Amino acid sequence: MKRIFLFVAVMLLVGVPAFAQKDENNRIENAGQVMTEILNIPDNIPQDLLDKTECVIVLPSVMKFAIGFGGSYGRGVMTCRSGEDFSGPWSAPSMMAVEGGSFGFQLGGQATDFVLLVMNERGASSILTSKVKLGADVAAAAGPKGRDAAAATDVTMRAEILSYSRSRGLFAGISLEGSTLRPDNDGNGRLYGKGVTAKEIVIHSAIHAPASAKLLLGTLNSKSPAHRSGS
Repeated sequence: MKRIFLFVAVMLLVGVPAFAQKDENNRIENAGQVMTEILNIPDNIPQDLLDKTECVIVLPSVMKFAIGFGGSYGRGVMTCRSGEDFSGPWSAPSMMAVEGGSFGFQLGGQATDFVLLVMNERGASSILTSKVKLGADVAAAAGPKGRDAAAATDVTMRAEILSYSRSRGLFAGISLEGSTLRPDNDGNGRLYGKGVTAKEIVIHSAIHAPASAKLLLGTLNSKSPAHRSGS
């Protein structure tokens, strides 16, 4: 009986981290699928903006919910052009979390895929090191699409984050403004090992990307292999 109990205990200790790691890998694979599909939509994210971005955050199936009180919750990934000057290939993904709420008369719920372009070093550094509030701690704006990019130059110059979304469900005009965005340190710990920081993963290139990131990084390296300064 004791041997059976010991065997079960060992299997649980071994199996739980593996199960949790599988969850993070599923998240990365979903992010790769979302990124690929959104970039393949004609006249969606303008190429010149993608080439100027320093980091990309993909948040698959963010839940927006409200019955008198609006909120959002989601988990995703962030990858940056590697190196201190953001000039290298796209990095291994860091796990990210978005949470938040806003009061208002709303009813219903839906899942929305978000792609956030982080346009400058200040925005990237803030997100990688702490919890930030979109629209307050970092300037956020809806990203212009297709040929509208030229007409929205002023917006793109002021914003640190440009957001794109693909919605399925009841809400229209979904925004993440007012939500908080932060590194998911627990997720990074399960995937890469305890104590590994988001900045170490995406800037210092201290981590090799898992196999689950093949689609995400392959798509970004194919669509935007070189960084173009916004200056």
